[in-house]
Amino acid sequence: MAKLGDMTDSHRRSGENPEPEHQQPYGDEAWQRARDDAERDAQAYSAAYPPPPAYEPAQPVAAGAAGGAGTAAWPPPPPHRKRAKRPVAMLAAVALTAAAIGGGTGALVQNLAKSDPGVGTGVTGSNVAQSSKGTVAGVAQAVSPSIVEISATSSAGDSTGSGVIITADGEIITNNHVVAGASTIKVKLSDGKTYTAKVVGTDADKDLALIKLEGASGLKTASLGSSDRVKVGDEVVAIGSPEGLTGTVTSGIVSALDRDVTVAKDQDQGQGQPDQQGRGGQGDGSGQWPFEFGGKQFNGETGSSKTTYKALQTDASLNPGNSGGALINMNGEIIGINSAMYAPSGATGSTSGSVGLGFAIPIDTVKADLAKLRAA
Repeated sequence: MAKLGDMTDSHRRSGENPEPEHQQPYGDEAWQRARDDAERDAQAYSAAYPPPPAYEPAQPVAAGAAGGAGTAAWPPPPPHRKRAKRPVAMLAAVALTAAAIGGGTGALVQNLAKSDPGVGTGVTGSNVAQSSKGTVAGVAQAVSPSIVEISATSSAGDSTGSGVIITADGEIITNNHVVAGASTIKVKLSDGKTYTAKVVGTDADKDLALIKLEGASGLKTASLGSSDRVKVGDEVVAIGSPEGLTGTVTSGIVSALDRDVTVAKDQDQGQGQPDQQGRGGQGDGSGQWPFEFGGKQFNGETGSSKTTYKALQTDASLNPGNSGGALINMNGEIIGINSAMYAPSGATGSTSGSVGLGFAIPIDTVKADLAKLRAA
């Protein structure tokens, strides 16, 4: 019978299932170095987010190069790359772009302002400031200093009309029938200052006259526009001295173009009869403002010596004393010289007045006649 020890002991032949040889582990130093290298490497790659470029990482090299046999070591970590702070960079780029766009826009607006004569206070004459452009108030404020009241004395009596300053030294355009035959002419500016004036030249065929103030300088001139661009329905402003009321402003529209209007040429015609105070009828409030239109005579007899011209028709209120005053567009440019209006038949004195049928000599006609007036 076998012994208990025989059942538990393992019997093997010599050489069977040999015991494994004891392998020498890493040295403490090499192990610590490898772990430190690995930690540094992990930190370096983590700090270099986003992920490193798509290339294979370097393989470990033999530690023999560092003096340790049979060990491995990682290569030095790649240089630390600082990642740009994207939010800050983005904000900076947006700010620079906005500044560039803003600067460009400002330059564009400035260039447009320089090229547009209607911007600001106007580049010539009495153009309307941009902030008031298109308003009756803006036109009145800009142009009124360039409109004057004219008082003329002739053998037929006294008459009152209006005029438009066209040069800083006092050249004024008005109607021929306002100053024809006048022995003395007094002109009152919008600020109340009064000058004596002389007739420079007249053109009875166009009912135009040019007078010049004595000793004037630095006056505010009107800006002469173009009547060729005027359209029916355009808004207009009229400024003059009806009934001797200096600087009266009314407004309306252009009702028609190229109306044939006929007025008297001679100073002894078309002036009406003097009133009880001996004042002449033209422009003094008697209601007599004779002209012909459509084959009919209005406001009295025009006489045998008369002239016909093409006129702008307007419903802006014109009354005796508006003759020679300005018809103005909403840019503050003179487009016509007011010359005739219709008063109801039989109306005299304070009962006469505008019924929305007035006429003005186109400013292009005036500009074409200036050289002739100055040379007369």
